[in-house]
Amino acid sequence: MRLSEYFLPLLRENPSEAQIVSHRLMLRAGMIRQSSAGIYSWLPLGLRVLKKIERIVREEQDRAGALEILMPTVQPAELWRESGRYDDYGKEMLRIRDRHDREMLYGPTNEEQVTEIVRASIKSYRDLPRMLYHIQWKFRDEVRPRFGVMRGREFLMKDAYSFDLDAAGAKRSYNKMFVAYLRTFARLGLKAIPMRADTGPIGGELSHEFVILAETGESAVYCDRAWLSTDILATEVDYHGDLEPIFQRWTGLYAATDEKHEPDSCPVPREELVEARGIEVGHIFYFGDKYSQPMGALVIGPDGETAALEMGSYGIGVSRLVGALIEANHDGAGIIWPESVAPFRIGLINLRPGDTRCRDTADDLYGKLLGANVEVLYDDRDESPGAKFATMDLIGLPDQLVIGPRGIAGGTIEVKHRRSGERQDVSIETALRLLTASEPGPLAASAPGTKARRPGRARSEGGRKGPRSGKLQDGERPIPDPA
Repeated sequence: MRLSEYFLPLLRENPSEAQIVSHRLMLRAGMIRQSSAGIYSWLPLGLRVLKKIERIVREEQDRAGALEILMPTVQPAELWRESGRYDDYGKEMLRIRDRHDREMLYGPTNEEQVTEIVRASIKSYRDLPRMLYHIQWKFRDEVRPRFGVMRGREFLMKDAYSFDLDAAGAKRSYNKMFVAYLRTFARLGLKAIPMRADTGPIGGELSHEFVILAETGESAVYCDRAWLSTDILATEVDYHGDLEPIFQRWTGLYAATDEKHEPDSCPVPREELVEARGIEVGHIFYFGDKYSQPMGALVIGPDGETAALEMGSYGIGVSRLVGALIEANHDGAGIIWPESVAPFRIGLINLRPGDTRCRDTADDLYGKLLGANVEVLYDDRDESPGAKFATMDLIGLPDQLVIGPRGIAGGTIEVKHRRSGERQDVSIETALRLLTASEPGPLAASAPGTKARRPGRARSEGGRKGPRSGKLQDGERPIPDPA
């Protein structure tokens, strides 16, 4: 995509209404625009990130054996009266009436709706177990929506629901989702730690919330330092086998929210206990027959007896994850996207669009990258080098390729790795070979036969110094990478 043809409304200054880093950077990077309090339009750059997160979430749900459906955003109130939650939920529920004066609501969650679907279709234990999920917009009328997409009123949610004949089967389903969540967050580049949690308005007996460490977190969290060096993706997973050992392994390392943490009985020595702030990015619940019993979701068991379905629900805040990823991956210059969710893999910068050799070289490289299915954002604008570097640092693409007259004269282009800040000069052929490999990885760390320049030491083609020294903007603090 050529930046001259792209819709990227950048802001030079921090918006006054944005209180946390992710909100500021999403507005400044042209990812979102506020429609009303807690409700946002997703612009092209933000939507690309949102879709990549959604894809990874969907792939791991499918891998775990969950089946995707799509339920409506507007639900009939009588379903919630059957479960007893309509009057109990509170003012966060948006209640409406249709033209026939029927009471409706904009769904904050979908336990009732999915229970109605299953009770109408599943009558025998032979049709169990089942796990259904959807990725859908939801609405909760927060009294003071703030922090951008981290706590908005309208949000994109993946919620899954499991249905089993008995508690043992329900625990197997719970374990599948537990493992799927660990894999999902790891693939997103996040260290999400499962912590025992209260069940809240969902209800139930067993619950874990998945928390990433960030200074702007909503609550205090405590965990064994060993958590910070774990590698979830190194664990082999067989969803048809017994996942209880994996569940026990990852819940065996101490981790607790402030509501569950008991300092006097904590099993971790003080010097090995990490005290931090955390952001919840997912929550899973096992609640038995809390909904199936009052709503009549019953099946005939192998003994001929009728039993209420055992249920669980499993949520991931897909749109919330965009903000959480930024909170855990940024510096004073802007966002630093993990490669798996970056809106584009490469930022291609032509420092001199008016120079024929620069333009021809950049156009040729751009075409070859597209031909190799590499996602590239090509800055072909007639802007100053400084403005182009600032734009690319702000939007945080993993690697930048810089084409300028001096490099072309020497047969090289400059490569900058956004996370490390390392820069080096490589041939165009070397850059293409590394970028079009099956697993390219960071260019600046992998190009053979070249010498990386330390951040901030050398000047680029445009006369701008390397990455900023680390001085943050007013009000910003570095967020430690828990990985």
